[in-house]
Amino acid sequence: MKIKNVRLEIQGENEFIAEAKEAMKAAAKGKKVEPQSVISFESLKAMRKFITDERLRILKAIRKYKPESIYALAKILHRDTKNVTDDVHYLAELGLIEVQKTKEGRHKARPVVEYEKILVEITV
Repeated sequence: MKIKNVRLEIQGENEFIAEAKEAMKAAAKGKKVEPQSVISFESLKAMRKFITDERLRILKAIRKYKPESIYALAKILHRDTKNVTDDVHYLAELGLIEVQKTKEGRHKARPVVEYEKILVEITV
């Protein structure tokens, strides 16, 4: 399934829990709950730690060049392979990148981005 957008938001713990409870209540009543691609952060500081310039470059390069491996991505970015590998795995843990294992010759890990935009939402 191709996701069009991923939303990043700053949301306190209480807001997050309240929103999750509402979704569970709706589901328990048989109401349809639309799946959302949302990553919540507790603070702007936490979000900034995630959204580094290098990680944004990785996301853009994967989307634009569709590299066949993390090694190829590192070459495109002119960065050390280990650092790119660490960032790719971090982004994969957050759900922003899918790492597909291939069996062509040597085993490769191909990074894939399945969305078009990252939307940032900050409630004031």
